[in-house]
Amino acid sequence: MSHLEIRASLMLASVFALRMLGLFLILPVFTIYAQHLPGGEHPVMLGLALGIYGLIQAFLHIPLGMLSDRIGRKPVIMAGLLLFVLGGSVAAMADSLAGIAWGRAIQGAGAISAAITALIADLTRVEHRSKAMAMVGGSIGLSFAISLVIAAPLYQHIGMNGLFWLMSALGCGALLLVAWGVPTPIKTVISPSATRLSGLRDALCRVDLLRLNIGVLILHATQIAMFIVVPRLLTAAGLPLSAHWQIYLPVVLCSFVLMLAPMLAAERAGKTRLVLLSAVALLFFVQIGFAMQSEISIAAIAVLLLLFFTGFNLLEAMQPALVSRLADEAKGTALGVYNTSQALGLFLGGALGGGLLKFSQGRMVFIACAILLFVWLIIARNMQEITRCSSART
Repeated sequence: MSHLEIRASLMLASVFALRMLGLFLILPVFTIYAQHLPGGEHPVMLGLALGIYGLIQAFLHIPLGMLSDRIGRKPVIMAGLLLFVLGGSVAAMADSLAGIAWGRAIQGAGAISAAITALIADLTRVEHRSKAMAMVGGSIGLSFAISLVIAAPLYQHIGMNGLFWLMSALGCGALLLVAWGVPTPIKTVISPSATRLSGLRDALCRVDLLRLNIGVLILHATQIAMFIVVPRLLTAAGLPLSAHWQIYLPVVLCSFVLMLAPMLAAERAGKTRLVLLSAVALLFFVQIGFAMQSEISIAAIAVLLLLFFTGFNLLEAMQPALVSRLADEAKGTALGVYNTSQALGLFLGGALGGGLLKFSQGRMVFIACAILLFVWLIIARNMQEITRCSSART
């Protein structure tokens, strides 16, 4: 990678990390805090306050991705970060669950994932794009792991309002990085043909892109569904909730090391299809491994999680790179559809996992995830090998 590519990738990965760290920080402690707010006694309101962020994002990823194709990436990203800062401030000043829900809805309106990913694609060559996407995935995974360690101590010292103010401060830091740290692509004028509705229809209906969109939906549905059960398994195995990070942090970090060799092999040897299918198969066998255990040890959970995150992070790096490679000029539109599929997967995974857990002890959740991943394998098995210069339609 060139100096410009490394700088752009690191800066945009840092933007993602700052934004996601703020979001992750409230997750481990929010339900405890919300019990003492007006409306906090209602599970539906609690779920709405947490979930409205993702719901709003699901509606706006596509239009904001298309807008980034028309007016450029950085204006969309900076406007989205301003909404993120504003929403965090509204939530920090709220004294009810409804007020917090409004703040998170405003944050969700800053749906900039597609624009950031498209900007990475604009600033990197095809052969290095998976590495850049891996940096973003790594930054998100590291933010998640750090949040598990520091969320509770921060909550005890600064409270939930302080966490929301911190979230806004992190958003301001991301704004400064975009303004002064992220390079601007040389090509700033994008073909009007890339922003027409035909571009959206193309992103929705092309078979090769459709496979990737279905894949990311299943990937994130599986992640959310299984993590409704995994914390319960760790607790039942004898690890207290406050110590779960001792499993998550090393597992996430080690998984990024393990994913490097197959990712580089996919790029250098032209084995993208084989590596992608192998990663999906790995996730399938992880779910089977969880489902087959009547009683599972902490060590077994750690090994299965390491395998899961290795496959998960590999797919998180490869898939958006493939979308940007196949989308020609309309990268923002195609990545908007991709991120919408991801958001829908998060929603469906929560609904699937919660619904099945209500009627089982968790094994059915893993079986359902295995079925979804097997369906993905069937869908993806006919994908064409995508070379560095390939953008041919299938």
